[in-house]
Amino acid sequence: MKKLFSLSLMLFLQYMLVAVWWLPYAAYLTRAGITDSVRAIALSAMAVGFMGSSVIGALADRYFSSQKVLAVINFAVSALLACAGFTGNANLTIGIVFAVMLIYMPTWALTGSIVLKHVQQEQFPRVRLFGTLGWVASGLFSIVFVNVFNVNGFDGSSLTFFCGSGVAFIAAMIDLTLPDTPPNGNKERFSIVNILGFKAFTLFRNRNFLVFFLCTFTAVLGYALYYTYAGFFFDERQYKYIAGTIILGQVGEVFFLFLTTLILLKIGFKRAMLIGLGAMVLRYAAFWWGSVTDNDALYITGVMFHGVIFGLYFVAGQIYTDKIAPVNLRAQAQGLMAFLIWGVALLAGNFLCGKLIIMNTTVNETGAVYNWAAIFGTVTVFSAIIWVVFAVFYKQETKILLNKSIFSKKSITFAPLNK
Repeated sequence: MKKLFSLSLMLFLQYMLVAVWWLPYAAYLTRAGITDSVRAIALSAMAVGFMGSSVIGALADRYFSSQKVLAVINFAVSALLACAGFTGNANLTIGIVFAVMLIYMPTWALTGSIVLKHVQQEQFPRVRLFGTLGWVASGLFSIVFVNVFNVNGFDGSSLTFFCGSGVAFIAAMIDLTLPDTPPNGNKERFSIVNILGFKAFTLFRNRNFLVFFLCTFTAVLGYALYYTYAGFFFDERQYKYIAGTIILGQVGEVFFLFLTTLILLKIGFKRAMLIGLGAMVLRYAAFWWGSVTDNDALYITGVMFHGVIFGLYFVAGQIYTDKIAPVNLRAQAQGLMAFLIWGVALLAGNFLCGKLIIMNTTVNETGAVYNWAAIFGTVTVFSAIIWVVFAVFYKQETKILLNKSIFSKKSITFAPLNK
């Protein structure tokens, strides 16, 4: 029980420390007077950071205990975010944020690796949901600062960097108390091919996996419009609680992460992932219709679809990748998918969506005017095409088995962790 608590707390803090400042980061850039083209570059920091995930993961696998690597990274992130808060130069802040993301983003894979060393694969969503709870809890910062400390405009201010710095420092201290996760003794040659998981390209011989990858890659191109630009959209719409609004989606994510494995057991990978992709279509349709009718309720509806998308497509896809890959290629397969999907695809999506926004922007005497109906309408159609392609070309899996023993017949919830 102590091990479960420490792993859950680790994920809670690890996701909170980035959400508190990253969600309103686009608003910070806008208020600092950053141009649309430079903003697209600045918001690519997360995608660039994903590209470095495999390198740090490989170092941890071979030479260092994972929990110690995590602690060192979080101490460094704490220091850098404090610097970002103190500097009054937006361009310098952008450079610091790139440095933060280069060392922070690999921790998502690293924390996942730590958890999977101590729990069963099918139990991973249960523990991972605490990361989502941390993301949700980050919204409390803006509520407290606005209502308790009477600091209007907290989201989009430099105060968010200081909050992130403080949480990162606490996370680093907690990391030092985690269960020991020593290097796995991997003697494989340290090379770019091994680090980035290029050997896992052999998985593309599997037609279903190839379809899954291509659909995921293209879906993330459109997914970037929400994932990266939601803060900018809500700031442009003059929302008071930007982070608080976005994290409503993570509330649903908690529910679906808890049920992901059960849903997969019940309906299989194809149907579950079709529901996830369908929710993405509905999200952008809600934002499109909300822009047409100027209805805030539809924006909130679009936000609430996040849990279905993340749980039933992206997390289910992570489990699917782990199941389809041979044991000796599982780590490399996850590394390759992280590099291509959350690195290359998200980076390309940031620029494509940024270009889409610029193409649908006009400037008059009062400032920039954004045609959000055209922007969201375009991505809605794009996402719908991907759904159809996946439905037609991905064949229902019949040979991938999930471990049903993690469910206790004597309980209405999951069986307790045994490791």
